[in-house]
Amino acid sequence: MMMQSLKTPKLTIVGAGPGDIELITMKAIKALKSADVVLYDALVNEELLQYASNAEIVFVGKRLGCHAYTQDQINDLIVSMAKTSGHVVRLKGGDPFVFGRGSEEIEFAEKFGIETAVVPGISSALGVPASAGISLTQRKIAESFWVITGTTSNHELSKDVHLASKSAATVVILMGMHKLDEIISIYKENRKDDLPIAIIQNGTKNSEQKVTGTISTITKLVAESKISSPAIIVIGEVVRNTSNWISYFQEHFDDEFIFQNLNL
Repeated sequence: MMMQSLKTPKLTIVGAGPGDIELITMKAIKALKSADVVLYDALVNEELLQYASNAEIVFVGKRLGCHAYTQDQINDLIVSMAKTSGHVVRLKGGDPFVFGRGSEEIEFAEKFGIETAVVPGISSALGVPASAGISLTQRKIAESFWVITGTTSNHELSKDVHLASKSAATVVILMGMHKLDEIISIYKENRKDDLPIAIIQNGTKNSEQKVTGTISTITKLVAESKISSPAIIVIGEVVRNTSNWISYFQEHFDDEFIFQNLNL
């Protein structure tokens, strides 16, 4: 029979940010350092696991369409490990409440009387465009933005894309690369202007790739650049006004120079 832990069962849902290890919060690092178990997803930068040096580390994510665990299995694992080991940190890419199913896992754990907490993270929907110099709500250009999932629980494109395509808002689509042709068709159907579009793969990481075009050209550009998932899609006039100073300094100077000379 498995021994019951003397530690208080606890679940902390933690957002790991969009990929760059420096874009995790101090509170998230504290949670990792206090963890007895870390259950992490595929989009999490594994370098962050160094902060959980005393914890049991378990990969529960999805890679190339293959699930290590189903969501029901993850829920059960959270409860069983919290009861036997103590503090479980559920580490998720981006923010755990932006298409991260964090609320579902908290609701399940609380049914078993497990203490819960949430540490927000920088969502890739916000952090990746910003790091690429794209302002989602640039003054006099975009007054709002949509963040939409490209793949619903039914493996379909969200119907909200149809509504968003008719608005003047910036549209950010997550998990949408496999639906790119469908997205492009919707925009061509619903409007006559050839909107700018950017697709950013592995945003904020050293392996980041970005391609910028328009609704009529992006499919060809993506194929030529071999852009694939994980990537986010940004559609709107703000893409046309991308700031180039970030990439310029990253290309020409190292981080130490930038921090010392620009007080960043």
